[in-house]
Amino acid sequence: MVAAGKVVPVLLTSTEPLAGAYDVAMLDLDGVVYIGQRAVAGAAGHLARARAAGLTVAFITNNASRPAAVVAEHLRELGVPAEAGDVVTSAQAAARLLVERFGPGARVLCLGGAGLRSALEEVELIPVGVDAEAVAAVSGYGPDLLWRDIMQAAVRIRDGLPWLASNTDHTIPTAYGVAPGHGVLVDMMRRFTGVAPQVAGKPQRPLLDETVRRTGGRRPLMVGDRLDTDIEGARNAGVDSLLVLTGVTGLAELVAATPVERPTYLAPDLGGLTTPHGAPQGVGSGRWRLGGWTGQVVAGRLEVECTGEHASAADWWRVAAVTGWDHRDRTGEVPDVATAGVPEPGPPAR
Repeated sequence: MVAAGKVVPVLLTSTEPLAGAYDVAMLDLDGVVYIGQRAVAGAAGHLARARAAGLTVAFITNNASRPAAVVAEHLRELGVPAEAGDVVTSAQAAARLLVERFGPGARVLCLGGAGLRSALEEVELIPVGVDAEAVAAVSGYGPDLLWRDIMQAAVRIRDGLPWLASNTDHTIPTAYGVAPGHGVLVDMMRRFTGVAPQVAGKPQRPLLDETVRRTGGRRPLMVGDRLDTDIEGARNAGVDSLLVLTGVTGLAELVAATPVERPTYLAPDLGGLTTPHGAPQGVGSGRWRLGGWTGQVVAGRLEVECTGEHASAADWWRVAAVTGWDHRDRTGEVPDVATAGVPEPGPPAR
């Protein structure tokens, strides 16, 4: 929020559950609904209750390697009902940008996996290889990409072929740990070609715009676990956001968030879709209170103390976040969270 020319470090209040205040929830997948091949604990039940309350759910992902139907099948295996039409990928957002620019039937150099190819075909574009005639190139994560194809595509882009990237994520979760994502390839190709691609995925807005277009949402809410893609992407698209703490964001990342990375709402998990949300209130210089918690920064360290009843874990996180943001905005320094005493549920302080 902005007031009197400066950032005001607050979350918003919703007196009704978010499932009633918004008509569409655009859910990031990894870290929100599942982590790798396993469902986030309680996610299926939370989503069932949100849907029962009338909320439309769309699943969105920057990962361009899998077709929407494959993603939907994975969700069903985890107990989350989903059809291909409920899933929107950065590959589909990229394909939309290309067909709007070049029209159906255009030939597009496809440097990526099956998800990127199927997204192009879905809008009647023709995916072609690196040595075929094409009006543009599109790239996305593909574990089986050959170096010779990357080289040839890069030369053609350097020589003037328009380039669109599905996303710029630098990491991707795998069964063997966090690995380089498509953003690493984009950086390498950008350095070689001197060309910055148009980007379809978060934090740029085309993926969210495509999701709103497909769902017809009038009051959309972005739900994610990453500050620099999900939450910043929501701000770029002009929509409200809910940050959940089941993925990559811990306390250290949360209190260090820049204004463009700060969510509208904050909850430990997807249960935050079906509950009202309170917002911390300032109770003195640098002190913030919500429910049974009061937060302040003392000698550079974040302290959140139980000062009353109704001290829920969700309210602890909200107080910690706003206290940290306020301190950063006033002093330019991120508070130390090593001794903050994080309650469960939630990731540990790091």
